[in-house]
Amino acid sequence: MIISTGKKYNSEDFYKVIFTKDPILIAESTINRMTENFSFLKSFSKGKVIYGINTGLGPMAQFKINENEQVDLQYNLIRSHSTGMGSVLDEQTSRSVMLARLISLSQGYSGISPETVQLLAELINLEIYPHIYDHGGVGASGDLIQLAHLALGLIGEGKCRYKGKDYPIIDVMTMHNLNPIQIQSREGLAILNGTSAMTGLGVINLLNAKNLLNWSLSSSAMIMEMVESFDDHYSESLNKVKPHKGQNDIAFKLRSHLEGSSLIRKRATEAFHGENGTRHIKTKVQEYYSIRCVPQILGPIHETIEKAEEIIHNEINSVSDNPIVDDAQNEVFHGGNFHGDYISFEMDKLKIAVAKLSVLSERQLNFLMNDKLNQILPPFLNLGTLGLNLGMQGSQFVATSTTAENLTLSFPMYLHNIPSNNDNQDVVSMGFNSALLAKKVIENTYQVVSVLALAITQGISYLKIRNELSAKSNAIFRKIRSLVPVFTEDQILSDHLKIVNEYLLNLNRELVDTEFKNEINYEQEEEICPGNRSI
Repeated sequence: MIISTGKKYNSEDFYKVIFTKDPILIAESTINRMTENFSFLKSFSKGKVIYGINTGLGPMAQFKINENEQVDLQYNLIRSHSTGMGSVLDEQTSRSVMLARLISLSQGYSGISPETVQLLAELINLEIYPHIYDHGGVGASGDLIQLAHLALGLIGEGKCRYKGKDYPIIDVMTMHNLNPIQIQSREGLAILNGTSAMTGLGVINLLNAKNLLNWSLSSSAMIMEMVESFDDHYSESLNKVKPHKGQNDIAFKLRSHLEGSSLIRKRATEAFHGENGTRHIKTKVQEYYSIRCVPQILGPIHETIEKAEEIIHNEINSVSDNPIVDDAQNEVFHGGNFHGDYISFEMDKLKIAVAKLSVLSERQLNFLMNDKLNQILPPFLNLGTLGLNLGMQGSQFVATSTTAENLTLSFPMYLHNIPSNNDNQDVVSMGFNSALLAKKVIENTYQVVSVLALAITQGISYLKIRNELSAKSNAIFRKIRSLVPVFTEDQILSDHLKIVNEYLLNLNRELVDTEFKNEINYEQEEEICPGNRSI
């Protein structure tokens, strides 16, 4: 990935750096741009009052700082705000936060030398991650606490994570012949003032939510095949008369996923014939809402994710600093670009959307578990001896409990406002907290969908319909079956669910795998599954 002046970045760029470890290169144009901006600020600031260079910080901005104290001010800021508590961010989140800060600073409006972004690039490429803690930020003057710990690493202090272990960061820098940055003007304030921590975590939440939506759509399609659903509820004709983009996108994706399935029935050719002369219609006229209303339920979730992507992309390409050093206009502008309301609000909306997705998945799971509802599967997907064996009964409790937790976590953090900093920060965003809660809800929902995915796989094995599935459904079934072979006897499911969860979390968006390392002997499988269907 090349960091170049004027380039716009998106979540796909982050995906490549975070998950495939693409190296970062700083273009010469970026170096030149930052150097020009830095030189301008050095000359422009002489004889002027500029916040954070020759003044105190926050409520203490009314105090003038002598020239010989200005470098000390920056170090004091970094050290005094390295107060984070809680857990250290995982490596993926750390990479994303570091990349977000690098992109913001590299745009050349922060009045710092290129040295900072060059060192950030080196640390990312070498997989050296300063310890950044998840508790402490209120998201108003930026992610002050999280970014203070990032800055602490850049000046060679504090600890880092390297090759899975924790070390003093100066030792790892020395090992790689790296030098800490030298404060020259306002590097401390430039690194701390920004929304890069909440944005970095927001990017990962976005990627995981998009992937999660795909799995929910695929799960829904496979259930439609299991129950031999009619095709009209996701048809173009029905959905186009309600012109919501998300609803119609989901309906289109369902049609694409189910293409080639021999299990889906056409209402026009099957539903209006054969039972017209009877009082009691045996064929189910309409499915439960968790099956029939998937376009209407996943549609707004899809649109919420799209809106979050738009906002996050804007924030990635923002200069979230204060003040803004604009050498083109020969001026320094003071303001509040560090305020995190945009990300905070989107993370709350994303969290609510994903929580609703977990509700849908839990209800679909309940449908599969309850033989009185589905009327085609044994209770709790029990492929063993009813009464003696319990099947997947215990796993439903996990999905129910986790969904309930999601609903409690879904109160908007965006609405919380506790003034701080001598009331200087009188309206705060709580953006990083919002992103943290969204992360938890997303992780929880993967667990719910993992239980659902395993239940669907057991159900397909019982019904013996593998060869009648669509190509996409068949590929997913085969992959999960290769990870967890069909089971009839009761066993510890935690390990199986963990394996499925790890597979679902894989951010490979291509769901149709054509080859699998571990093929299942399906003839043997059909012999041990007491299904009521034949291939």
